Amino acid sequence: MILLVVLSTFSVAVGNLKVGVEKGNWIEYNVTYTGIPTQGHDVNWARMEVLNVQGPNILVLISSKYSDGSIQNVNYSLNLETGHLIDNFIIPADLNRGDSFYAENFGEITISKVENREYTGSMHTILCSSFNNNTYFWDQATGVSVEGITQTEEYTIHTIVTDTNMWISSFAGVFDFSSIFLVSSVLLIFFIAGILAILRYLKMHKERK
Repeated sequence: MILLVVLSTFSVAVGNLKVGVEKGNWIEYNVTYTGIPTQGHDVNWARMEVLNVQGPNILVLISSKYSDGSIQNVNYSLNLETGHLIDNFIIPADLNRGDSFYAENFGEITISKVENREYTGSMHTILCSSFNNNTYFWDQATGVSVEGITQTEEYTIHTIVTDTNMWISSFAGVFDFSSIFLVSSVLLIFFIAGILAILRYLKMHKERK
């Protein structure tokens, strides 16, 4: 099983809340849908980048690619204390089952389940909650959304993370180790072959004498 290797353990406590992201963090999503989504929801790719963090305030740039190929870039100011979370892109970090956070559009949201799930080749501790036809999955360590499902009578939208710089899988470390081992093995073979060639040359030279 591939384990998660967190690139940054950055976490800042703000009152009883923890901010789990920092400037420069980014995450990308693939978005698929069935049916006919309402205007503005026909997105097939999205990216969120953290531009600045100051206390509970998080400034993010969200880029959305629509079905017609157009891309929209919008800055949003999130606030974990006031619950201004837009679409719950980022919530407080390190929550557990039964914990709750405030979202101005929905009120108090309670974490209903905590489970281990695999995203981008890594195992994560994931927080889950469902309300108002929406099911959300957040990475516990960062509070960042990694998956979301919206279901209505007209359409279903599924959003899932495809890439990020907030973590890497241990596969990368294994790959690096394997590469080093392979190069070292090749060099060792050449070294041994060179020694054998020298010994054979010395032996032949000695026999000629």
